Amino acid sequence: MALEEVKRKGSKVKEALIESKDQRWHCRNRVTLVFGSNDIEELDTYVYTPESIEFKKVNFHQAKSKAIEEILDNCIDEFYRGHVTEIHVKLSEDKKVVTVQDNGIGFPLAKIKDVYTEFRTGSKFKDEEVDEKGYLYRTLGQNGLGASATCLTSDFFKVTVRHYNTKKEQTYEFLDGALQIKKTKEKPFKGPSGVTIDVTLAKEVYKNPVIDPELLRKRIIDLAYNNPGLIFYYNSEKYMYKKGLFELAQRIDPTTAQNFGEEAYEYETTNVKGAKVKAKYDLHLSFCFDKKSDDKEKMISFVNSTPTYDGGFHHDRIKRLFINAVKEKLERTAKKDKLTLVDNDVLAGFTFIIGIIMPNPRFESQTKRKLVRDTQLEKALETFMADGIEKFMRKNKELLDHILERARSRQRLMDLKDASKLAKKGKKQRVEKLLDANERKDRSKCALFICEGDSAIGGLRSARDKLYQGGIALKGKPMNVSQASIKEVLENQEFADIMSSIGLAIGQKADPKDLRFTKIVFLADSDVDGGHINTLLTNFFFTFWPEMFELGMIQIAKAPLFEVTTDKGTVYCESQEELEQLKNKKDVKIKEIMRNKGLGEMSQEAFKHVLSRKDFTKISVKDMGASKNMLETCFGKESQLRKDLLIDSEEIDVDLTNVIAGNKKKKADSAKQARA
Repeated sequence: MALEEVKRKGSKVKEALIESKDQRWHCRNRVTLVFGSNDIEELDTYVYTPESIEFKKVNFHQAKSKAIEEILDNCIDEFYRGHVTEIHVKLSEDKKVVTVQDNGIGFPLAKIKDVYTEFRTGSKFKDEEVDEKGYLYRTLGQNGLGASATCLTSDFFKVTVRHYNTKKEQTYEFLDGALQIKKTKEKPFKGPSGVTIDVTLAKEVYKNPVIDPELLRKRIIDLAYNNPGLIFYYNSEKYMYKKGLFELAQRIDPTTAQNFGEEAYEYETTNVKGAKVKAKYDLHLSFCFDKKSDDKEKMISFVNSTPTYDGGFHHDRIKRLFINAVKEKLERTAKKDKLTLVDNDVLAGFTFIIGIIMPNPRFESQTKRKLVRDTQLEKALETFMADGIEKFMRKNKELLDHILERARSRQRLMDLKDASKLAKKGKKQRVEKLLDANERKDRSKCALFICEGDSAIGGLRSARDKLYQGGIALKGKPMNVSQASIKEVLENQEFADIMSSIGLAIGQKADPKDLRFTKIVFLADSDVDGGHINTLLTNFFFTFWPEMFELGMIQIAKAPLFEVTTDKGTVYCESQEELEQLKNKKDVKIKEIMRNKGLGEMSQEAFKHVLSRKDFTKISVKDMGASKNMLETCFGKESQLRKDLLIDSEEIDVDLTNVIAGNKKKKADSAKQARA
C-alpha cells in the first residue's frame, strides 16, 4: 500500500534544530546518565560508629558520591594489579576539596589530558585482558567515563602523575570543567610514584559542592574491609584490616559473627580471539544473627569493592540457596510439628555480609548499585553455598532450633487471631456438660469446679451451693497444651467447653468483670493421677491466661483421702500423715476408717465438707519467668529437662513451680514403687 501525502498548512514548515554538543556539555547537563540521581534521596544503609555500625536512613546524593568514588575506584584497580599499598584521602575544613593520593605506578604523562577530559579513554576496556598468571583482570572501572566525568563536572580538578617507569612527574589543573587547562613541565621526582588528585565539584552542576564527611568515611572504611592489607588514611585516621569482611561482621556483633566461608572459584573460558583464558571469583560470606529481632534481614554487599545498595543477582541467589538449605534441613521436624516454614522464619534477624571479586561484573547502570545475572557467578555461588552449608548446620543447631521456634510463634500468633474470631461464637454457645450456678446478677461470686470424671460431678450436684457453685467434668486426663498447637487446643472439646463456661478466649486477657466464674477450682482424686490432672490444668490456664494466677483465681480443692468416724463425729483427713496424727490423739476414739479411692466413692457429707470452704488452696506465682520455665521443663518436648528435674527436685510449697515439680516427682516415685 502506498504512503498518503500529509496535508500541512503553509508552503514551508519549521524544521527540527539539529545540534551537536561536546562531552563537557553532555556530562554537565546530563549528569544523571553518568552518576545517577542529582537530588538528595533517603537511603537505607549504615554508618560507622567508633565501635560498631548503625543502620539508619541517610541523606544520600548519588551523583556527588559517585563522582568522588570514581577517583577512589581507580586506586583500587591499581591495588588489584598489585601496584598500590596505601591510599590517602583528605577532606578540607570547608568540606569542598577532596584529595586522593595513591602510591601506584602512575601512567604515561602524555596521556594525562586525554584520561581526564575524554570519554572512552583508559586501560580497562579489553574484557579478555589477563594478568601475568593468565587470569582475567578484575576491575571496577570499565566504561571509560568515571574520572573524566568527575573532571568535566568539577570547578577545580588538579592531578599530579608520578610515572614509575620514566621517573618523571607532571601536574595538570582543569578549571571550570576543563574549559581552562594549566600544566607544569615534566620533571624528575623523588619518593613514591603514583597519582594525586584534588577535586572541587562544580556548584553549577551539583547545586551544593559540599561533601558529606560521614559518608566519605563510610566509603573509605568499606574499601578497607574489602581489601585486606591495603592501608587507608582519612585525614588523621588510619584504617587497615587483615581479616577483611569478617572483621566487619565482628564489628556489627562480636558474639554472633560467623565466617560462613571464603572460597576461590575458577573456570576456563575463551576470549574473543578463541584463546583459552582463566577466570577467578573470590567469594566471601559472613553473617550475624540477632535472636531477639524479628526484623527483615539486612544485606551488606560489595562487588569488586563497590557497594551494591540495590542488591541484585548475588543477593537473590545467596538468600534463596540459604533458605532452601535450611528448610530442607528442618523439613522433617517441621512436618512432624505441623509447621510451615516461610522465608522470614529463616532470615529474620540475620545480617549478611557478602563480598565478591570477579572479572567483568555487569551492573544495571553506571552507578553500579545493582548486579545483573551472570551464568558463571551463578555456578560459583551454588558451589560456594553447597560447600559451606553442612558445616553451618553442624555449628548452628541452636540457631536452627530458634528458627523452628520462630515458626511456632508465628503459627501461634496466627492461631491466636483465629481464636479471637471464634471467641465471640464460643461465649454464646450453650455447654451441655456444664452444671451451672444459678446466680444471674453478680457472677463474680461464682466458682466453677473442674472435676475428675462424671462420678465426681454426681457428688458435686447434690452437695454444692446451687446459687454460687457450678461444675464441669473431665474425661480422663486433659491435653498437654505445651505440645499442641492452638488449633488443636481449640478443637479439643473439653477445653472448648471450659472456655465457653468461664467466658475465656485464647488471645484475650482474662478480665474478671467479663467472666461467668471468677474462682476456678480443680477437684481431682487425691492420688498421683489426680495430681497430674491438676498440673495439666495449671499448664493450660497459665499458658493462655497467666494473669488469673496473679489474681488468685486458680485454686485446688483437696479431697479427703480418709473419712474417719470417731466418738466426736466424722473427721476428714487429706493425707496419710493427717490420719497418723489423728490416731496419735489420746482424746479421740476412732470407730471406723474409710479410705476413698476417688471422688466417686466420697460420701455426701465429705463432698459438703469440701465445698463448704470459703477459699481453697490458691496457686500463687512468685516469679512468672521461673514458672514459665518450669512448665516448659515439665510439659515441653525436651525430655532431658524432665529427667534432670526428677533427679534433682525436692518437696516444696504451693508456688506454681513447686506444685508442678512436686507432682512430677510423686508420679516418678509412684512408677518406681510399681516396678519394685
